[in-house]
Amino acid sequence: MSPSVVIIGPPGAGKSTVARVLAQRLGQQVRDTDADVEAAQGRTISEIFVDDGEPAFRELEHAAVVRALEEHDGVLALGGGAVLDPRTQEALRGHTVVFLDVRITDAAARIGLNRDRPLLIGNPRAQWTIMMDARRPVYTEVATVRVATDGLGVEEVADAVQAALAELTEQEATS
Repeated sequence: MSPSVVIIGPPGAGKSTVARVLAQRLGQQVRDTDADVEAAQGRTISEIFVDDGEPAFRELEHAAVVRALEEHDGVLALGGGAVLDPRTQEALRGHTVVFLDVRITDAAARIGLNRDRPLLIGNPRAQWTIMMDARRPVYTEVATVRVATDGLGVEEVADAVQAALAELTEQEATS
């Protein structure tokens, strides 16, 4: 069993929302590893960060990703920082991974950069920019395809993801 597609990207890229739309279009189930961690722990990610710290959360997150990759055959959305763990990067090899790329202006408009985002405490815009400068190379390295989401609504992003996946399938068929 393996997900049909794994969605990655930073906060504000629309991973969870696009994954739900895409799964509905494809007639598949959707799964979100952030929701998996919260359900298993009985508390929010913010609470885990505050109570146990980021390293403890990242361990829970990695375990959730590995479990989902083994158990889920639909559309899978990962938390924004999941791909930072080299073990997760390795686990994603061989899977179709879509990087939803977004600029700060669109991310800020989508999430406000202030709700339950433990890594964005303080100056959310500055923190987000620093975070993306560090994460963008990892997202790019892990991804099979990149889809820019700037200026697009959810349905348009889902359209772009489907088009990218169709192009990828065509390329694989001809090689």
